Amino acid sequence: MTTKTQVDNLQTEVEAASSLSATPRNHEEEISLLDLLIVMATYKRLILIVTLVFAVSAALISLILPQRFTATVTILPPQQNTSMATALASQLGNLGSMAALAGGGGGFSLKSPNDMYVGMLRSETVEDAMVRRFELMREYRSKYLSDARTAFEKHTTVDGSSKDGLIHISFEDKNPERAAEIANVYVQEFRTLTQHLAITEASQRRLFFEQQLIEAKDNLANAEQALKQTEQKTGLIQLDSQARALIESAAALRAQIAAKEVQIQAMRTYATGENPGIIQAQQELGGLQAQLSKLSGSEENGGGLIVPKGKVPEAGLEYVRKLRDVKYYETIFEILARQFEVAKLDEAKQGSVVQVVDPATLPDKRSFPKRGLITLTATAAGFFVGVCLAFVLAAIERLKSRPEVNQKLAQLEGALRTKKTSVS
Repeated sequence: MTTKTQVDNLQTEVEAASSLSATPRNHEEEISLLDLLIVMATYKRLILIVTLVFAVSAALISLILPQRFTATVTILPPQQNTSMATALASQLGNLGSMAALAGGGGGFSLKSPNDMYVGMLRSETVEDAMVRRFELMREYRSKYLSDARTAFEKHTTVDGSSKDGLIHISFEDKNPERAAEIANVYVQEFRTLTQHLAITEASQRRLFFEQQLIEAKDNLANAEQALKQTEQKTGLIQLDSQARALIESAAALRAQIAAKEVQIQAMRTYATGENPGIIQAQQELGGLQAQLSKLSGSEENGGGLIVPKGKVPEAGLEYVRKLRDVKYYETIFEILARQFEVAKLDEAKQGSVVQVVDPATLPDKRSFPKRGLITLTATAAGFFVGVCLAFVLAAIERLKSRPEVNQKLAQLEGALRTKKTSVS
């Protein structure tokens, strides 16, 4: 019983000691917070003066800083439209696949064209044209065109990441009228670039089809001349309906096979052999070739077409081959002629149409400097600097109140004076 009583007394003493030790700690924390407030109150005049100096200086600097104005133009980038060749493909019946291919339709459109147009807007061609047109090398005091282009990019913002699908072009300048003018002219230079690229591509297609059309025309003329000579030689000028149907069907299949081969060759320029589109096209090509093989035989047996020997005399086999060539070149010539006309129409177009949603207008408010924000930030910074300076002065005064510190400060001052005297 006595032991239990002693343990209880010991626990009571420990708790009392803990409470006593915690009280000074809390007291110290209260004193530390009060000390901070006392220091700030003691040096309140200094803190106020520093804060006012910062605020007034920031206000004056914001008034001295050159004003800048930002003008913004909003454009709708060219949309992915189907080429004229696709629109005319329906006129070619079963051979529409070649027409659609030659016109560039199907599978070549971009999922996000804004990225491409933003890259074109930021291209060196457009930026250099702007630098030369407005003499920005002299404006930015740049010796080299690349330096002026870099300075121009710092004042220009091209944003095509907005959810509305539009492209926003902003330009900042000290002259509001100049800012609006440069923003609008930026769109004109972009139009010039797109027109040049579109005309170049259409011209290349026109030249390609023109050359192919001339070659096909010559081949057709030679085939017709050979057919005429065969008619004069054999005296055969007409086949029965079955033979003619076989020849026309084979010619149509050969033309479709040629179109599919060109399509596969074009797709391989931008896709690998594992691309689903190429695999599907190869399967379609195999199907066409299988259909042609059902109509075709060996060259030694009837010139490549299975024609009933009982209905076509031996002397007419040569006529069958010549008529087959004529039908084939007629089909190819028809396709190339149509595509040549489409290419000429595409070349005559003015390129991609850039629609201006909101033209750049004269900005009525400056974008820089933002005087309110500058003054508010400087005021907060001045208050912080004033408080820090007050704490530093309070710490120095506290150190001076100690005799050993005063003695060391005197020694330091004497050493500095001695060094200064010896140097002089």
